[in-house]
Amino acid sequence: MQVIVSPKYQIVIPKEIRSKIGLRKGQKMHISIKGKSIVLMPDKPIQSLRGIMKDSKLDDARTQAERK
Repeated sequence: MQVIVSPKYQIVIPKEIRSKIGLRKGQKMHISIKGKSIVLMPDKPIQSLRGIMKDSKLDDARTQAERK
């Protein structure tokens, strides 16, 4: 897919790509360079990480400590 860089060095991320990664207006992105490529990665809101450690042993240890 090809995009054009504006005079202000801006690009428009095509709708197909925005939809696939769930990109929203105003969402922050991380930008980095890998070789001669530019890599853009969407920032994940903290809410999306909720419950990620749900089945971890850390939760079990905390629960046991709270019961004591």
